[in-house]
Amino acid sequence: GQLPAYEWNLSDVNPPVHAWSCFRVFKIDEKQNGKPDLLFLEKVFQKLLLNFTWWVNRKDKNGKNIFGGGFLGLDNIGAFDRNMVLKDGQHLEQADGTSWMAMYALNMMRIAMELAQYYQVYEDMAIKFFEHYLYIAEAMENLGEGTKGLWNEEDGFFYDVLQLGNGDSVSLRLRSIVGLIPLFAVEIVDHKLLENMPNFTARMDWILKNKPELTKLVSHWDEEGQGRKHLMSILRKNRLTKVLTRMLDEKEFLSPYGIRAMSKVYEENPFVFSVHGVENVVYYTPAESDSRMFGGNSNWRGPIWFPINFLIVESLQRFHYYYGNSLKVELPTGSGDKRNLDEVAQNISHRLCSIFLKDGSGQRPFNGGNAKFNFDENFRDYITFFEYFHGDNGRGVGASHQTGWTATVAKLMKPRLM
Repeated sequence: GQLPAYEWNLSDVNPPVHAWSCFRVFKIDEKQNGKPDLLFLEKVFQKLLLNFTWWVNRKDKNGKNIFGGGFLGLDNIGAFDRNMVLKDGQHLEQADGTSWMAMYALNMMRIAMELAQYYQVYEDMAIKFFEHYLYIAEAMENLGEGTKGLWNEEDGFFYDVLQLGNGDSVSLRLRSIVGLIPLFAVEIVDHKLLENMPNFTARMDWILKNKPELTKLVSHWDEEGQGRKHLMSILRKNRLTKVLTRMLDEKEFLSPYGIRAMSKVYEENPFVFSVHGVENVVYYTPAESDSRMFGGNSNWRGPIWFPINFLIVESLQRFHYYYGNSLKVELPTGSGDKRNLDEVAQNISHRLCSIFLKDGSGQRPFNGGNAKFNFDENFRDYITFFEYFHGDNGRGVGASHQTGWTATVAKLMKPRLM
């Protein structure tokens, strides 16, 4: 059931976004052709079941619905290499790994719900993934007796937790996109879907009445939002607001060109943490890496990365489908200017698109002020899709041919065409 990561280390683990992408392809194809390709959706669902089971069996170290995975595509995001084998029974409980799995569970639930509209047998699978999502949410709140959860109420943010092997634990209070990934575990379900799923709704009602310790940890799925929609998210309204307050702070994550991978507060006040007697220091580093971790040619300690930003934009849009104008946040934080979440998503999208568009001086930020690329007629209209971008000025960094995830800017520029 394992899916390979990349050619440098096929056994590494990348975020499980396959269910999300398959369902997106299914919906795009349905819109273009006027009918659903149910055979495709059934085929990928069967394969994804194997992969989901692999995650549960291999990356949930103690069977508590708290997931690791180490690398997870974020190279040097941590204070130390997250693939490191720790001593004395220590291990890392990862906020991002667990959130990715909550997202995965909701994605699989949504696919099963779609198939259940045609084949009732899939209703039980939808119930299974709905319950798994609830158990993951419970685990994020309480890692065990006397153990801290992944949520820090004081900071209003999610952090990785290091289990020390003796019953104690330490919250690694390093603010990075690791703590924003819980935003991705969100699904909006139209009431019409539920009308055709009596067993699913009956199970939801039973859990609501008999498992209040679970239901209090997640969004109120029983309360309809605008347009008779139901929200399923590991972030209740108050926590969502707190996370967004951090994310939309220009002193932290909000850049003129999108959302930074790490808070800018560490530019002047680095995060320091010791493991195995080695002191690890993390600075906000907006462009090229200052670490040799994973070869040193990639950096998640400050730059803007399109795959994460794209999912942030989409998640905010989903939250807006439910909340509408009933939820507004300051943009930027501290400005007093309150916007609904669709407006926030559009604002972030515009910041990302501006990396590639000519500014008032006729320059494209990704060119980093290079006169030849900006003004020479042989170069000025050719766009290069860099791997990531400077967290403060939008300059392109890393590989200049990353036409996979960075090309998602096309969807942001023309959202209704795809």
